[in-house]
Amino acid sequence: MKKIAISLAVTAALAAPFAAQADTTLYGEARLSVDYIDNHIQGTDPYWDVIDDGSKLGIKGTEDLGGGMKALYMWEFSVDMTEGGNFSGLNQKFAGLTGGFGTLTLGTQDTPYWKVLNVIDIWNSSKILNGSTYLGGTVTQETNVNGALSTLPNNIDYQTPIFNGFSAEAMLVLDGTGDTVLGTPNMSDGIDIWSVNVKYNQGPYFAGLTYIKLNGDSTMNMGQGRTADLDLANWGLGLGYKTNQWLVGLIYEQGDFADVNFDRHVRVNGVPLATGNDASSWYLTGQYAFGNNTLRAAYGQTDTGIDGEDTIDNWRLGYQYNFSKRTLIWVEYSGRDANTPLYDDQDVVSIGTRHYF
Repeated sequence: MKKIAISLAVTAALAAPFAAQADTTLYGEARLSVDYIDNHIQGTDPYWDVIDDGSKLGIKGTEDLGGGMKALYMWEFSVDMTEGGNFSGLNQKFAGLTGGFGTLTLGTQDTPYWKVLNVIDIWNSSKILNGSTYLGGTVTQETNVNGALSTLPNNIDYQTPIFNGFSAEAMLVLDGTGDTVLGTPNMSDGIDIWSVNVKYNQGPYFAGLTYIKLNGDSTMNMGQGRTADLDLANWGLGLGYKTNQWLVGLIYEQGDFADVNFDRHVRVNGVPLATGNDASSWYLTGQYAFGNNTLRAAYGQTDTGIDGEDTIDNWRLGYQYNFSKRTLIWVEYSGRDANTPLYDDQDVVSIGTRHYF
């Protein structure tokens, strides 16, 4: 408790100089749940666990520079409220400029890829979105609750102005030499990852097309006669419809930048661990709000692309009650039917609370 108090005091002190010069906001959320988890593994029992589902604390702000230009920044951290309240996580931390030319920022930021696929991100539990749900949820890296391809460090991002609802975005990840990207050795002295999107977002309608590319070595030496192809890519499509009462989101992805497809790119003494094609995934989610209540449901399938592996089925149900605009409780169920090296059958019931400030 003392560590949390000290961290909050330090954050407030750091925010004070910014507040004196710019429009600055201290914000955050507490998101916690009690989960019942059944992994359907022979010899193990279901268990209960208290989970931090993505609590965070941040500072963001802008400064008017005149001539229609503004400086902007965000500095956000995960706060694990179940394991000592430590600051961690791959949350957004960036600074940049915005104006009539668009927005140019540098730092750790959400990818153009995720900004199309997040049309399905309506859930509270951190157990909902993962590599069995969508390819961008790959599990190879320390990450935030939305998956390793949602937020990346060491990047430059440019967003165009919005023209009648249309916009575009491009990001370059430049991670130097000797560092790591997504937990793998850096294979490039230049662009390690790049991602682009084109979006339409006006009124209740959303549509987006996106692409992400890992510029890795196609024959990376992993030792003991093993090599890996890290020249990988995905493309994705997102469609959405949102009103105060209804929300519907649909995504489709295809590519080999995914954990479920990785064995196809690892060779032992020249022989691949698995054969097949690119992975693909689709996911449909929806919600209906009435009064202080919100009902949610989703279903999707992931084809790993690996010969001999079955399709992964995912389904979700959820109920949320809003005490106010800032405080809510939820009950969510997540089910998975799978039999792959990375994912097995799983049932999760999550009962939690979320408070914004």
